[in-house]
Amino acid sequence: MTADVAVIGAGPGGLVAARWLAAQGFEPTIFERNPMLGGQWAGLPGASGVWPGMHTNTSRVLTAFSDLEPLSRDVFPSAAEVLAYLQRYAQTFGLTPRIRFDTPVDHVARHGDGWLLRHGDEESRFDRVVVASGRFHAPAIPPVPGLDTFTGAAGASSAYHYRGSTSLQGKRILVAGCAVSALEVAAELAQQGAAAVVVTQRRQRYVLPKFAAGVPSDHRIFTRYGVLAAESLPAAEVDRQLKEIVVDAGGSPEQYGAPAPDPSLFAAGVTLSQQYLPLVAESRITVRPWMTSVAGTTVTFADGHAEDVDGILFGTGFDLSLPFLSEEIRTLVGLDSVHLDADRHTFHPDLPGLAFMGMWDQSGGYFVPLELQARWIAYTWGGAIPAPTEENQRRAVELYRSRRGLPQKSRMNVAALGFARAAGVEPCLEDWPGLRRALLFGPLAPSSFRLHGPDSLSDAATRFARDAAAFGAITSNDDTERERAYWSVVQAATVT
Repeated sequence: MTADVAVIGAGPGGLVAARWLAAQGFEPTIFERNPMLGGQWAGLPGASGVWPGMHTNTSRVLTAFSDLEPLSRDVFPSAAEVLAYLQRYAQTFGLTPRIRFDTPVDHVARHGDGWLLRHGDEESRFDRVVVASGRFHAPAIPPVPGLDTFTGAAGASSAYHYRGSTSLQGKRILVAGCAVSALEVAAELAQQGAAAVVVTQRRQRYVLPKFAAGVPSDHRIFTRYGVLAAESLPAAEVDRQLKEIVVDAGGSPEQYGAPAPDPSLFAAGVTLSQQYLPLVAESRITVRPWMTSVAGTTVTFADGHAEDVDGILFGTGFDLSLPFLSEEIRTLVGLDSVHLDADRHTFHPDLPGLAFMGMWDQSGGYFVPLELQARWIAYTWGGAIPAPTEENQRRAVELYRSRRGLPQKSRMNVAALGFARAAGVEPCLEDWPGLRRALLFGPLAPSSFRLHGPDSLSDAATRFARDAAAFGAITSNDDTERERAYWSVVQAATVT
């Protein structure tokens, strides 16, 4: 028996959710507020933080879904290539006819045992709803005394609205923040004609180059072993191991002339950027502590230094914004600018038939965990796997609530393994002895989650071996000395 599902958003999350829901016999209708699919990757001004010249900071292998190979040979695809991939994905799985373009959803509310959506002058009832409208559309600009007095010719705005360096050439630009958008924009401006680039930040993060020794860094740092270690080792030891990977790959910021970060990588954070630190080392980017005030074109920093600038770009993150949810839903999930109370960011026990997609903040690429979350939703609703019990869901929600006030940023491998386990598709090491080390220390390629469970594929092992070896990742079973030291931890963590 089919059931109608509304999917809000035609970005990567909405598309992959609709693909797997359709595979489970549902009839998804996708509501997209813009005239084209792709979400952020559409690059539409005012509706996307992706600028035309941007390339991903996630590798090609991890910027794809498990059932459609990327055509790009770029290790880090351009924004245009990612959009083309999503368009091809929608065509391959018959999703394009399901999309209602230029149809923003204004309101979602419970309606009997289903859901009512209001979009423009219309209302539609659906049995189920997936909210996949995106986590990164409401830029967060922190308060700075005097910011409203800024008179620089290039203005003050969020990096979300950055559309390339052309209009900023010859200008002095202050970039605020230390996450990927801030560092990538600063690096691009420094290389493409800005008169001066200054970065102001509250704390110095570690900076991991996108490439290290010919291997994409997301293949090294977002591994299954990293999750198992975090589940088995003291936090300080996991911190030490991750910091060792980062510093071995690219050094520490103070070696380039940037401030020294906190000795703890967990406390400092880490950002992927290939060019940023070398540009700091060449004084083409200047690093300052956080700004304390703005007056006219003059910005004063916490160290007392003052600088005249023509423009300010804030790469300071995003608020979680879902304004179309009814007050009842917002209250039940405790929605604010950071938090959404749900079992593994997806289900709430008091809102059966409603699911959220991609509403968590993490480091690393989203394609792999989004597909796994979509499969969990589709398999649960379609009956391919048992649904979580109400008791377990309430326990998960309470655990999340107990962590409010703590840092909420996750990591790609933690999210991916969590959803894979929920969907019943985490591969068992004992079943794949020839791939053991690749499954532990290689990339969390989407092909690795088609080895086992619902929708497993006969060629998944061959594809994963290829994906793991693409950049020289570990594929043999000849342990190095360092890896032998890991095995006692890994074996203890994987004993069933």
